[in-house]
Amino acid sequence: MKVKTQSKKVNKAWLNQHVNDPWVKLAQKEGYRARAAYKLKEIDETFHLIKPGHCVVDLGCAPGAWSQYLRRRLSPTGAAVGELNGMIIGLDLLPMEPIEGVQYIQGDFREESVLAELESKLLLPDGSHRPVDVVVSDMAPNLSGVDSVDAARIAHLIELAVDFSKAHLKPSGALVVKLFHGGAYQDMVKLFKDSFKLVKPIKPKSSRDKSSETFLVGIGLK
Repeated sequence: MKVKTQSKKVNKAWLNQHVNDPWVKLAQKEGYRARAAYKLKEIDETFHLIKPGHCVVDLGCAPGAWSQYLRRRLSPTGAAVGELNGMIIGLDLLPMEPIEGVQYIQGDFREESVLAELESKLLLPDGSHRPVDVVVSDMAPNLSGVDSVDAARIAHLIELAVDFSKAHLKPSGALVVKLFHGGAYQDMVKLFKDSFKLVKPIKPKSSRDKSSETFLVGIGLK
């Protein structure tokens, strides 16, 4: 009984924090599906990653806040609908409500068939693939609570994102991934440094202080 009471208190505390969160309020005001939009916004404004005409792949895109931000960035007027100057492909295991201009694939990025579907979206009439300017990944596995297992799952998703980027990014392109301090963090930083010319960690202001979440940005393939 005590455990249930504790759990209720934790849930209530989280709910209060969420409802009163300024980033949540701003997201609601500006029409974003989640506060996560401001994480990508700060990363983009810091490193100037997204430009008109770009082809961007959004891995782990549900519920769609990052895709919404990308869609506005590639709009000539910053609009959520209408003309789009560029291409956005979103992919996630979970379903996502449609976003105008975003090509969405529901599937597991770890499966060959899903990767093939993603690559087919990039196919050009001459049989080559359209080069990707930026890959952004907010992918996170279902966590087990066992540190070594979770670290391996997180590392695997990041390794897949790096492999995809090496195959499809322009030489000057960029990859943004979410990861967590501890576990495989140092190994993932090394992987990025082996793969990209410029590597920078960043923890956006909209990322919760108590969270070990951070992001790695790699720019320019080696």
